[in-house]
Amino acid sequence: MGKTVYFDCFSGASGDMVLGALLDLGLPLDELRGALGSLAIDVGTISAERVLRAGISATKFRILEHTGAEGQERPTGEARHSHSHSHSHPHRHGHSHSHSHEHEHEHEHEHEDHHSGAGRSQTHAHAHGHAHDQGHQHAPPGGGHGHHSLAEIGKSIERSALSPDGRTRAQELFRRLAEAEAAIHGMPVERVHLHEVGAVDSIVDIVGAVFGMEWLGATRVVSSPINVGGGTVRCAHGVFPVPAPATARILRGVPIYAGDVRKELTTPTGALLVTAYADTFGPLPQMRVSRIGYGAGDRDFPQHPNVLRLIEGDEGAEGASERIVMIECEIDDMNPQLFGPLMDRLYANGALDVYYAAVQMKKNRPGTLVTVLAPPDRRDALSGVLFTETTTIGVRYQDVRRERLEREVITVETAVGPVRFKVARRHGRVMNASPEFEDCARAAAERSLPIKDVQALAMKAWLDRAQS
Repeated sequence: MGKTVYFDCFSGASGDMVLGALLDLGLPLDELRGALGSLAIDVGTISAERVLRAGISATKFRILEHTGAEGQERPTGEARHSHSHSHSHPHRHGHSHSHSHEHEHEHEHEHEDHHSGAGRSQTHAHAHGHAHDQGHQHAPPGGGHGHHSLAEIGKSIERSALSPDGRTRAQELFRRLAEAEAAIHGMPVERVHLHEVGAVDSIVDIVGAVFGMEWLGATRVVSSPINVGGGTVRCAHGVFPVPAPATARILRGVPIYAGDVRKELTTPTGALLVTAYADTFGPLPQMRVSRIGYGAGDRDFPQHPNVLRLIEGDEGAEGASERIVMIECEIDDMNPQLFGPLMDRLYANGALDVYYAAVQMKKNRPGTLVTVLAPPDRRDALSGVLFTETTTIGVRYQDVRRERLEREVITVETAVGPVRFKVARRHGRVMNASPEFEDCARAAAERSLPIKDVQALAMKAWLDRAQS
């Protein structure tokens, strides 16, 4: 199946954690700098260093602002939640060690937990003279932390060094982030003021991750369920539980959970990147591991490694193994005539295999166990068929793995004419060869022979051919 990458989000995810993990896997920092430089946006100076998180060595991705003769580190996690509004008045950002943001807004948004888990220290408040306790401030527009409209970001991406597919992907990610904010605030996406979505750190995270994933060249991406952390987020409109509104919106349809750490562990951009690339969510696939990368968040929790782990491997290394879903239900009150059309409908909607088995159900009633095997992305559609076409009121499902032999159909000349054989191999060795029943039945009818005799003649021809 080629190269598979597994996002192990046991400590959540943020944009800088994704970049740190990609760098830890081997993404050249100079190539990342070149890709970001092609945007023609002042992103400051990016760097990476080795750090320890609960004893685990990881790569910490950092952004340094340009502040005159010397650079000053800007918090490098995702501390913004894109609380976007349709204001058109200017923003004034002062840069001092108090990390206070002088936004010209009357409203206030403040994160009580300081986003200490995920990546960049993410305390933010949109209010007059509110202060952050992380020890840094945003640079003025035109410096390392200016804001850019969605249109400006699009133009920068179009002239970047990303591939055509990468440019399209990056544009879609920014659009999706803006749409999440628009939905939260109840306004058209065109009216969303991207003073956070368009912040330089978000641009670095998204464009850098798109470039890094292209460099990685994975043919399949799988993610674990995502740990969003715990605690609350206090905003002007009230106190919200983690995940924050934008993060929760982006994670719709994705398996998430709250762990023991009472801090926000998954940020909007982290959620955006993981959900954009992951094909499925579940346990670690069977694979032969080749590389492992760890991307560090800002905080170092004593008993919890605050890292995002990327595991790269080859799923094809252990035979043709693949993940499928098994859907089941028992039925004891349906007209038996409906089982035939049901099977046809299930196959038409993408089932790989369907079979029925007799079972004895409660109240000693005979019933039928319906089992459907399918690709994971067909689970919802096939469950819908079962609910629509049968009398069941519930289905269960589980992820399973299957290994298939390599298959080939060849034609063998026999004493009764050509017969097709289905030949199955494992690691190049023939494990099974079976004549097609339809060909044997046709030859038997043409020559007025028993089908079992034609099958025997076909197998003899196959053995003679294999031994010659």
